[in-house]
Amino acid sequence: MAIGSNIGEKLQNCLKAIRLLDSVKGCRVLKKSSFYKTEPVGYKEQDWFINCAVLIETELNPYELLDRLQEIEVLMGRKKSFKWGPRVIDLDLLLYEDMVINGKRLTIPHPLMHKRRFVLVPVSELEPDLIHPVLNRSVTDILRDISEDGQSVILVKR
Repeated sequence: MAIGSNIGEKLQNCLKAIRLLDSVKGCRVLKKSSFYKTEPVGYKEQDWFINCAVLIETELNPYELLDRLQEIEVLMGRKKSFKWGPRVIDLDLLLYEDMVINGKRLTIPHPLMHKRRFVLVPVSELEPDLIHPVLNRSVTDILRDISEDGQSVILVKR
């Protein structure tokens, strides 16, 4: 799953979201990537993001997990704004095992993950051989095909 923030204490927001996710009954964070400062995509007139990815183990089904993620976002103060606008926290369910879901409420794999360096760089750090279940390609292979132009991803030294 992908985590991002571009309002307030961005790094602290991401760390708090990871702690909250790890405290959800039936969820356990197994690994987290490094943190990256990333250029906004879609709506450019906003501050850069801090992004990371986490690998979790869960007993929840994808819809239950989505509900918990949205609860964490609300708890952390996320307000609905315009598409791709600034946010205190953004939690995106990217993949769930090798499932493919095309619902009104949930699409897995995340429909844009294969086009976004800010997602693929941290995911490939965690699981470089992870296969995208629709494209049938590894995340590392997909990442090689994405231009850095307009999608800068810079490792954050902590």
